Amino acid sequence: MRKLKNNELGRKSVNEFKKSPKIPVTVIMDNIRSMNNIGSVFRTSDAFMIEKIMLCGITAKPPHNDIRKTALGADESVDWEYFSETKDAVNLLKSEDYTIISVEQAEGSVYLQNLKVEKNIKYALIFGNEVKGVQQEIVDISDYCIEIPQEGTKHSLNISVSAGVVLWDFYKKLLKMTL
Repeated sequence: MRKLKNNELGRKSVNEFKKSPKIPVTVIMDNIRSMNNIGSVFRTSDAFMIEKIMLCGITAKPPHNDIRKTALGADESVDWEYFSETKDAVNLLKSEDYTIISVEQAEGSVYLQNLKVEKNIKYALIFGNEVKGVQQEIVDISDYCIEIPQEGTKHSLNISVSAGVVLWDFYKKLLKMTL
């Protein structure tokens, strides 16, 4: 077995990425404080062909060197918008018929592995602050919550890890239906 070289990976250019079909998923970052986490979510969103990212509240915006450090240029390939209030981003997507899902441990949440995604449905996935999670007022206006089951003592994953797990799950469930 031999590791592939970068020029053997078939990477898309930014232009090719922008023109490529995306899965019907938008990521909402609700008050993310770490620019490394923000950059990581950009990079993961690029990998799994996410439509766009909505940066909300205290979440920093590109261009910024600390975002770029982990995004590795995905802040240029993935479309993004900024909203000072997360509820404004959510309400916009609701008006565009997105199903709004908070990724949060909550009463009545659906475990990720039990989530059934449907063809022709657009999804908005909300990831919350590293300490406080998704704001309760945002959970209240979400259609439902999904939860990543955890067995350890922390019951807490870093937001960039949570985004990786959830976006991979949506990608593999939607890939055959949409791309």
